[in-house]
Amino acid sequence: MQHQLINHSPDLKRLRDEGYDLEMKGGYVCIHHIPYVDAEMQVKYGKLICALSITSPTSISKPADHTAYFMGEMPCHKDGVPYTSIVNNSQVTPLVDGYIGNHYLSSKPACGYYNDFYDKLTRYASLISAPAKSIDRTVTETPFNPFRDDIEDSSFNYFDTNASRANIVQVNAKLSGQKIVIIGLGGTGSYILDQVAKTPVAEIHLYDGDIFSQHNAFRSPGAPSIEELDLKKSKAEYFADIYSKMHKGVIPHVEYINVENVQLLKDASYVFICIDNNSARKCIINELLKLKVSFIDVGLGVTLVDDHLIGIVRTTTGTDLKNDHLTKRIPIEETEGNEYGTNIQIADLNALNAIMAVIKWKKLSAFYQDLVEEHQTTYSINVAQLLNGDTTA
Repeated sequence: MQHQLINHSPDLKRLRDEGYDLEMKGGYVCIHHIPYVDAEMQVKYGKLICALSITSPTSISKPADHTAYFMGEMPCHKDGVPYTSIVNNSQVTPLVDGYIGNHYLSSKPACGYYNDFYDKLTRYASLISAPAKSIDRTVTETPFNPFRDDIEDSSFNYFDTNASRANIVQVNAKLSGQKIVIIGLGGTGSYILDQVAKTPVAEIHLYDGDIFSQHNAFRSPGAPSIEELDLKKSKAEYFADIYSKMHKGVIPHVEYINVENVQLLKDASYVFICIDNNSARKCIINELLKLKVSFIDVGLGVTLVDDHLIGIVRTTTGTDLKNDHLTKRIPIEETEGNEYGTNIQIADLNALNAIMAVIKWKKLSAFYQDLVEEHQTTYSINVAQLLNGDTTA
């Protein structure tokens, strides 16, 4: 992927061709082997790092701003005086796996912006390395080292530049390696997939034995064509085809989870239960508790009253440490008049239910701070009331 992007980017290609030790990781470009002078007036080598403005897997736009990061000790003038004219601050900033910004650089050109990444990176490389060159004429920022391996350990088919632009790559990494299971893709489950597919989890397993039908199009993300509906694909395969374009680990399973195959969930990190079959839900929950696998169960209870829709959106979390609330929160019996059994599905409520579930999963994964540790959240539509319960904090 690095070769592909560099070969289609004149400024990055020029950097590589001129001998800069270039590497890209997680939406950042890093130039290794930048000579600088430390406080002891010794020549050392550091790394120059900045976020790329990637517009597609084969193209980048102009730099978003004039700043960059330096990884190493404080760069100094040849007499050991700190180079404060280009160092804005020296707070440690985690950027991407293995790389941190020790110093935040700011050197704005007279015109107010850099034309391209060649212009920007060579300017910083020149400023930082100039004192080192005045001490030792043999040092260089262009060592013509062999180009680094372009196989990136990533869950995505292209860089997550949203994370790098916001400097949250390290926070995102908390989700890496997880094996996520989504059971049911009729409405809420498909919106959960839409969110999870944008995270660096290792695998996303989709379980649903149903066909993606016309009514599903009106309560799921996206906009399928008539031709796509005519294919009558299974929900699992339909959504896997879409989200595999972005995420490498989407795995469809055209089957329902029941008592006969529930052991398939034993290696899951987290499970999202998005089904309206209460007997199957009961079976799945009981097995997950035995396996000590954390899960989030979702539900919509929507009814028509006086020509208006009213109801509740529910998200219930179960873990090995907290599960004594489940029997009173989750419907597990197939009874007439069950509030969560009306099966009125509205796209915006499905999306809301999914977002509530995904936020809770990210809290469990320490992505978001959680000061309450709620295990039950409901939103009542007609009174706009959001309630949390079964807290452990």
